Amino acid sequence: MNNISGQIIKHKKAVVIAFMLFALVSSVAQFFVSVNYNMVDYLPEDAQSTRAIEIMEKEFIASVPDTRVMVKDISIQEALDYKDKMAAIDGVSDVIWLDDVVDLKTPLEMEDQQTVENYYKDGHALFSISVRSGDEVAVTDAIYELIGEDGAIAGEAINTATSQKMAGTESFYAALLLVPIIIFILVISTNSWIEPVFFLTAIGVSVLINLGTNIFIGEVSFVTQSVAPILQLAVSLDYAVFLLHSFSDYRKKLQDPEEAMKLAMKKSFPAITASAATTFFGFIALTFMKFEIGSDLGLNLVKGIVLSFISVMVFLPAFTLLFIKWMDKTQHKSFVPSFAGIGNFVMKMKFPSLLLVLAILIPSFLAQSNTAFTYGLGDQPESTRAGMDFIEIEEAFGQTTPIVLLVPKGDAAKETDLVEELEELDYVTSVIAYVNLVGSVIPPEYLGESITDEFYSENYSRIVINTNQGTEGNLPFSIVQKVEEAAAKYYGDDALSLGESVTLYDIKNVVNKDNIVVNVLTVATIAVVLLATFRSISIPLVLLITIQSAVWINLSIPYFTNSSLVFVGYLIISTVQLAATVDYAILLTEAYQHNRREMPPVKAVIRTLDEKTFSISISAAILSSVGFILWITSSNPIVSSIGLLLGRGALLAFVMVVFLLPALLVVLDKFIKKTTYNANFYEEK
Repeated sequence: MNNISGQIIKHKKAVVIAFMLFALVSSVAQFFVSVNYNMVDYLPEDAQSTRAIEIMEKEFIASVPDTRVMVKDISIQEALDYKDKMAAIDGVSDVIWLDDVVDLKTPLEMEDQQTVENYYKDGHALFSISVRSGDEVAVTDAIYELIGEDGAIAGEAINTATSQKMAGTESFYAALLLVPIIIFILVISTNSWIEPVFFLTAIGVSVLINLGTNIFIGEVSFVTQSVAPILQLAVSLDYAVFLLHSFSDYRKKLQDPEEAMKLAMKKSFPAITASAATTFFGFIALTFMKFEIGSDLGLNLVKGIVLSFISVMVFLPAFTLLFIKWMDKTQHKSFVPSFAGIGNFVMKMKFPSLLLVLAILIPSFLAQSNTAFTYGLGDQPESTRAGMDFIEIEEAFGQTTPIVLLVPKGDAAKETDLVEELEELDYVTSVIAYVNLVGSVIPPEYLGESITDEFYSENYSRIVINTNQGTEGNLPFSIVQKVEEAAAKYYGDDALSLGESVTLYDIKNVVNKDNIVVNVLTVATIAVVLLATFRSISIPLVLLITIQSAVWINLSIPYFTNSSLVFVGYLIISTVQLAATVDYAILLTEAYQHNRREMPPVKAVIRTLDEKTFSISISAAILSSVGFILWITSSNPIVSSIGLLLGRGALLAFVMVVFLLPALLVVLDKFIKKTTYNANFYEEK
């Protein structure tokens, strides 16, 4: 370490220039990284809906209707004109309306009224359209221009387009709120007005490099784009604080700042490495998710932690020494409040703290596994046009969710039986298929391609089932199950289904399995790091119980408040909170071990809390601020959910580390002593 630190300090100017150039190039490169808002792309390749989409794209020109467009106060002929104009928009691959399900030459009064009112009601026309993935913004803008202010759009395409448009603005607002708050928190914790800028520069450089190096991946998910940079900043800012606090301590003893920095790098290296390792391996667990939004985020966070570690250990020392005069000129008196007395207070509360946590732990564990979950992006806020449009369409026509079935072509009788069975299912409003619209007695080869291509490809028959329920929840998912069961009865595994509700049903099944894998891997990998750090069997258990308690309480709150939780947010935060906040427990326990070698357990805990509560509170305040600002500024339900859980989780972890962990360390002192290698605990004679 001495040789490496010597070389870094010797070539400090070259190191700073190299990092700044790399950050500059990365700042430009990040604009060439595409952002994917389509959750379907992150399902595993063997998922049923993924295979169905591949076949659909290969065999059919038309795709699944994923968006509804309402035009008010128009005649049948005007509606047909609008249909033609929408179909002509580049990116719209299919438009379904009333003329696709009934013969408009017959008076509408003679047709099934329920079928008619699914498409045309009170002079309003409702079209189902398919939008090419990646073109949502351009297509919805073109449709709005066509239908005017009175028209409305609802569905997957407009939700995606709205999220894309707001992503950049929301990231800017988040940064605008976050940076001043972090600077304020850091100013309180340091003795120099400029030192917080050093912290943010070191981590900011690593964040920019992380964003730029995504160009080698080519594409990131919208969750990664929104969450990874801000989470990397919050989680790794501690590394910079550790280093510069150690440097400040050595400067009080040594005249030469370079020697002080060498010693600071050497002293803080184990603490920073341990902190980075727990976070690194925690985030590694996300990369094992089969639902690849998690692995996409995990890869970026792992890369970010490594880059932050390198930046703090290489760039920050060089940068600090290069501008040391600025630090010296901007010294201010300490604003650190005294935490003397908190240790005595916590020790008085140790048994009530233990009893309270024990009382709520089992209900919290059971509640967090019984929370109501959502799996998609959900509806847009009512304050947006997309949100108002959704309400307007739902009030006029109710809910409509299409499911598309692809079944092997060739057996008209079997297809007729299946269609008849599907038409009898609850909540199915219409079934669009060749056999019930054209007739099974007319061979497809006698009709024009414009008619047959809608229903048949070379190998498959296409059946569209319209339902009057939403895209997700127990009822929509039960409809998907019944449709798939009916198709399987006639065609076995050869029948495939797709559509938004089918995709969300597949996501539900995939992430439920991911949940077990990710949680086990997170706990196991962090336990191994803690085992190596403390050389103890009991300390990793105590630390994991402390932080996992905070995780369970955090994730149980939606159950007790009767609110639903976005499952991707739940899954990610159960890993991120544990990986990001276990550092608080490590910092306190390391200080406690040092003090315990000199004094009895209660005195050691009191001194540790008096000395370290402020440092832990700074870390928790930064992470909590990041979470709550993501929650406040993001309209994306997944990002907003992650933000709220992260903000609340950081505060809960802080409370658990300050109140529960010291109580456990004192109560389990003898057990910890026996199960810790070379403990050397103080013993009263």
